[in-house]
Amino acid sequence: MGILTAERSIEIEAPRATCWAIIADLETTPEWQESMVKAKILESDSEGRGTLVEITSDAKVRAVTSRISFAYEPETKMTWEQEKGDLKWLKGSWLLEEVSDAVTRAVYRLEADTGRVLGLLVKGPVADKVKDMLTSDATEGLKRWAERRNG
Repeated sequence: MGILTAERSIEIEAPRATCWAIIADLETTPEWQESMVKAKILESDSEGRGTLVEITSDAKVRAVTSRISFAYEPETKMTWEQEKGDLKWLKGSWLLEEVSDAVTRAVYRLEADTGRVLGLLVKGPVADKVKDMLTSDATEGLKRWAERRNG
């Protein structure tokens, strides 16, 4: 069993509303988060936000596909949890904190049980590299996308 826990925060020179619009638009996530290969909306809420999404990610040791349910606290927090997929379980979140009118702190958190087979591949220094790659890809991608949109 391989439990991965990772968290990374970053300050973004863009308003929180801009960052929120980007993370809440799940279909476009593969455009700014390189490790995400595909995001297919399976179910949406009344506001058109994806609530059940099939996501394929490149975890470097192999591609991982998961059906993930999302919950929203507009402009402050988005959480997700795997309902079905290649991992034993997966959950995560984005937390957006307003530093000022023009600066947002984004905190990205992931927790996963890779299961026995994938856990044999993802351990020790490899696990650290996977965690770093996944969290930096998400946070740096959001920063680039938001600041480009804001600039």
